[in-house]
Amino acid sequence: MKWGQTWISATPAAIALVCVRPAVAQIGVVSVTGGNCGRLAMLRLPHTRITLAEIVPAGAFVPAKPFSLAPPGQQPSYKGLPAFCRVAAQVSPVPDSLIKFELWLPVQGWNGRFLAVGNGGLSGEIWYPEMIAPLTGGYATASTDTGHEGSVWDASFALGHPQKLIDNAYRAVHLMAVQSKAIIRAYYRTAAVPSYWSGCSTGGGQGLMEAQRFPTDFNGIIAGDPANDGTHLAAAVLAGAETMHRSAASFLPPDKLLLLHAAVLKACDALDGVTDGVIADPLHCKFDPGQIECTRGRNDSTCLTAAQVETARRLYAPLTNTRTHAILFPRLLPGSESAWDAGGADPGSPAVLSRFPSIFADLVFQDPHWDYRTVTIDQLVARADHSNIALTNAVDPNLRPFFAHGGKLIQYHGWADPDISPLSSVDYYLSVARTMGGTSRIAEDYRLFMVPGMNHCRGGDGTDQFAAPMLTALEQWVEHGRAPDRIIASRIRDGRVDRTRPLCPYPEVAVYKGSGNTNVAANFACRRAR
Repeated sequence: MKWGQTWISATPAAIALVCVRPAVAQIGVVSVTGGNCGRLAMLRLPHTRITLAEIVPAGAFVPAKPFSLAPPGQQPSYKGLPAFCRVAAQVSPVPDSLIKFELWLPVQGWNGRFLAVGNGGLSGEIWYPEMIAPLTGGYATASTDTGHEGSVWDASFALGHPQKLIDNAYRAVHLMAVQSKAIIRAYYRTAAVPSYWSGCSTGGGQGLMEAQRFPTDFNGIIAGDPANDGTHLAAAVLAGAETMHRSAASFLPPDKLLLLHAAVLKACDALDGVTDGVIADPLHCKFDPGQIECTRGRNDSTCLTAAQVETARRLYAPLTNTRTHAILFPRLLPGSESAWDAGGADPGSPAVLSRFPSIFADLVFQDPHWDYRTVTIDQLVARADHSNIALTNAVDPNLRPFFAHGGKLIQYHGWADPDISPLSSVDYYLSVARTMGGTSRIAEDYRLFMVPGMNHCRGGDGTDQFAAPMLTALEQWVEHGRAPDRIIASRIRDGRVDRTRPLCPYPEVAVYKGSGNTNVAANFACRRAR
């Protein structure tokens, strides 16, 4: 999610780094000796202090603390990392601002590119796990803590600290990009050309924010499942959690969610001509949860009670203004049910309700003791829309400056995302098209890929493994002018790939050709949805 609105005075050197982009050159592999890594500590950059510059031998990196979002016993492994020059830096552009970032530089085999990676939630730490694949692939890569330390759900860092709010919104990512490129030039004696961004969730929103506010920072951006309308999203999640937990009778426990999901698949899976456990285009699914309502007062594992049916209907509906009926945030879609309400396993422990109130308490109402039950959703959204955090949303549809300098944008979103409605990505894409003359006018610069069956950024029934093919597609687009007309995604089960499918540029969908194995991408074609 994105916050803030202001800017800082910059030196001429900093302005030059932001605004001047070398022409995209032929990419080559660069090797350097490790001796000049330590000398980067003496590099002078605007508002920046380099606190660490050292060679890390292959497989030797150990983070100072565990990654906060890793499941128990599943911390990422860094044993496969090649040797790299590790640079840690702090940027303080204004008082009460302290932005930390790290840049990892391959000692050998640098491919000439810079790939910055995004965060999740409100960040609060450098996302080392997201830096593993880029470094291993030969990229110089960077990540930032977005200007604070703390839980991804805790917004108290910004309470009474407006500059930290701005850092978290966009300034940290922007200055990380600018200073990283300067450090890369100093280390390799050549610029990183081109520069890329990749992130999902908050990271996807960060990518859209960069395209909108700082169009020359990156040549290509991958924005996945973006949380780019953070205020309305937070209100929608809060409203959904209240719906799920409003009473014990209305609560949908995990077994009932699986029952609902199975009923949806039974009704809509075969609409695309292939029965494969995935709804290819949920917009064509007309399922009503009343179809599995219990009769004659029953309440067992084979049906939903009337109260549970009402809960499901509410979650399938968009968040609307109760007075004007204007849509504030789009609905969840059929196919996402099995992952609903990941924040609470029973009506007595709605963990979601302990997460998102902080955003409103600390950022909108500036009161850590604020109780979300004291206002209606309409009042909540209206207050947020007229507060400083309304400026944190990356919803500006004017991407002309980004496209004008040759920028390319790939956006993707899981059709079964239970956290951020996939329709929010469709809505943003269409808003850009309306602003810039239609989908055909933006097709050479911006493509949206919807992912059937994928939950939030990963997981679900569908093919959710496509990071490397998508990055390759973006590079081909930026560096050789070849726009992607399909991207091959995979699904892994029991440690092996059991299905591949093409992801198609919206509004096209993958259509079975009528023969061959339905788990093989070559047997599908991208065509416009009917």
